[in-house]
Amino acid sequence: MKGQKIVLVIVIVQVFCAIFFVSQILASVLGVAPLSWRVHELIELGAALGLLLGVGLGWIVLRRTMARNIAVEDQLRLASGAFLEVMEERFTQWDLTPAERDVALFAIKGMSTQEIAGLRDVSEGTVKAQTNAIYRKSGVSGRSQLLSLFIEDLMEAT
Repeated sequence: MKGQKIVLVIVIVQVFCAIFFVSQILASVLGVAPLSWRVHELIELGAALGLLLGVGLGWIVLRRTMARNIAVEDQLRLASGAFLEVMEERFTQWDLTPAERDVALFAIKGMSTQEIAGLRDVSEGTVKAQTNAIYRKSGVSGRSQLLSLFIEDLMEAT
């Protein structure tokens, strides 16, 4: 809350400074008598201070954003690693063969039966038989349920 008040004060100072500079330009164009030099100098000093505070605040926000970005990327890497661990545990629990593990991984990645068959250099019938074995061993009826098992495991872990 205190940080928000500081930001609000800096923004107000910067808005005031912008209004001052625009009004000075308009006064020059319209030929209106400017402020006394002392008032003018004090306002310019305040404007410069406001701009410096804005630069400082921008730097702080940028640093915090970059640090948060790094933290989020680290969490994503950990979650990715956790997903692989959960997947391997489930594959072992279901007693999948190495071929079924490959097919299950490709299916979870969203590849079609035809794509999996092409990647593994086997027939589509073989891939269909392997996916049926995977679904039977895991107790699900399709790909979406297979994927949801892993998502549920990750959600329970957090």
